[in-house]
Amino acid sequence: MSQMMREIFEQPEALERTLKAERDHACKFRELAQKRRFRLALLIARGTSDNAALFGRYLLELTAGIPVSLCAPSIHTIYNARLDLRDTLAVGISQSGEGTDINRVLASARRQGAYTVGITNEAGSGVTKIVHEVFLARAGKQRSVAATKTYTTQLMLLYLLASALGSQVTLDAISKISGYVRAALRLTDEIRELVERYRYMRHCVVVARGLNYANAFELALKLMETCYVVAERFSSADFLHGPIAMIERDFPVIVLMPPGKTFRELCGLVERLRGLTAETLAISSAGARLPATTRAIRMVGSIPEIYTPIPYIVPGQIFTALLAEVKGLNADKPRSLQIVTRTI
Repeated sequence: MSQMMREIFEQPEALERTLKAERDHACKFRELAQKRRFRLALLIARGTSDNAALFGRYLLELTAGIPVSLCAPSIHTIYNARLDLRDTLAVGISQSGEGTDINRVLASARRQGAYTVGITNEAGSGVTKIVHEVFLARAGKQRSVAATKTYTTQLMLLYLLASALGSQVTLDAISKISGYVRAALRLTDEIRELVERYRYMRHCVVVARGLNYANAFELALKLMETCYVVAERFSSADFLHGPIAMIERDFPVIVLMPPGKTFRELCGLVERLRGLTAETLAISSAGARLPATTRAIRMVGSIPEIYTPIPYIVPGQIFTALLAEVKGLNADKPRSLQIVTRTI
């Protein structure tokens, strides 16, 4: 078993540790947020953590009712722009806590009036010395270059942040997420049988919308870095505005489509893809009435849409790790990559 697969299976415990350790912190942060009355949230990240930030944008705007911006680090690190960040919550997300540009942006944001928070898996890392306070993931040491458990624990901390900034996300509901992940892990044998079909896949598209949009980016990233598949990722709305033109017979399209507000639109997209004779792989619920897809991975049980992003990335992680295996690739050591990447 690859180290990547081992870390995928460590996720339920990592999520539970993170929640247990940080839930009281989230309650205290609620008191601070009520006093500060943040008018804007700025999320700062790179790589997999940037996909977590994209999820955070949807989650916080939906539940906290404040605008959320994804930071362009070069505005701070290359152009040295001065921004008015008073009444802003600046959240840096970094697995290692040592991303040079992330830490420089956080230091700049703090000087310009923002209240700064770090989300990291490494206590004592550089980011912890820069920010006002830290939400610490308890994922354990990441050994595989491809991040899995650090991504989902970052999402868990963003749920805790959302619970502090609004009322729609509750600690009781968050506590059920690890159980959903355990159920998703039980799909491994089914996915192992499925993945052989995609042994020779060299390109694909991953599509989602809304709260799972970030997972389209994350799944595509994992396919690119561990399986060397050219994987484009789109919102279903953007996909229809042009990229659908590249779809031809047997072109692989992976669609993340949990039941919820985006489901009907995604069903319409799958119907259209069927008309184009594409190869469609849907990740959805066992109870969902899906249009005809080439293949489907069905999640067991009923999960409220707002809590689907963590469990719904898990089948994608498993698919990626097993696809690398059948392709004869080492998912733990992708070529040209290392765990910590420093950029300016």
